[in-house]
Amino acid sequence: MIARTWRGWAPAATADDYQRHYETEVAEHLRDLPGFRGARLLRRTDGEEVEFTSITFFTDLDAVRGFAGDSYEEARVEEAGRRALSRWDDRVQHAEVAVAL
Repeated sequence: MIARTWRGWAPAATADDYQRHYETEVAEHLRDLPGFRGARLLRRTDGEEVEFTSITFFTDLDAVRGFAGDSYEEARVEEAGRRALSRWDDRVQHAEVAVAL
């Protein structure tokens, strides 16, 4: 299994907007993808800013490509996400899941 990790930051005032976007639009898109195996959105408040870490799980890199295309290491941030976030990682990290408890 492959874990795809990405981070984005939002001002406290729009952090809930990003979380709602992830829970609805992003979740709806991901659920329909072959090879998708789950996701987690982590949220950490740091002063006036909220850091989000998205971890999505896919069966293999072919499933990741089905989601992100051939340039799968480039971040995909939809317009609604861009409106809520102040900045985000342009690149995504992928790692093999070595142990799942």
